[in-house]
Amino acid sequence: MTTWTAPEAQRESEPFTGPERAMLQGWLDWHRQTLLTKCAGLTAEQLKTASTEPSNLTLLGLVRHMTEVEHSWFSTRAAGGPVVDIYCSDDNRDGDFDDVADADAEADLAAFRAKLITVDQDVADLPLDHEFTTSRGRTLSLRWVYIHMIEEYARHNGHADLIRERIDGATGD
Repeated sequence: MTTWTAPEAQRESEPFTGPERAMLQGWLDWHRQTLLTKCAGLTAEQLKTASTEPSNLTLLGLVRHMTEVEHSWFSTRAAGGPVVDIYCSDDNRDGDFDDVADADAEADLAAFRAKLITVDQDVADLPLDHEFTTSRGRTLSLRWVYIHMIEEYARHNGHADLIRERIDGATGD
């Protein structure tokens, strides 16, 4: 029986020049692929390994969280699509992080990769100046969402780097 391992990521260099939308998309894609790079080559069990007690932070939890966050910000809020509970719900607000013990890592990574395609399609025809109002009454632009998501990935990729180093000693950018 062959043990499944997370596939390699195809990370392209971040952009150094270009129009604003292409720069934002390029940096977002670079951070998305960085998270996948931190998972590459690990088994499902390794992806479920917590950072350190008492934290339950895992690489798989980060992937699940970012799947949820991508959908929420791009598809639901910016594009006005339906609210979809992927891993979290009103009854289980931290299901993305808490419910990894019985999770299917292969399916969750595939869902993340598929979600990236879907959310990009959902906002492809919206200008960066497109505005929407959140449930808290804040008016935000799609530009803000891109910047926020880059920041969100940068923070979580730092977590992922430390978790990966704990699992097998691998470090990197």
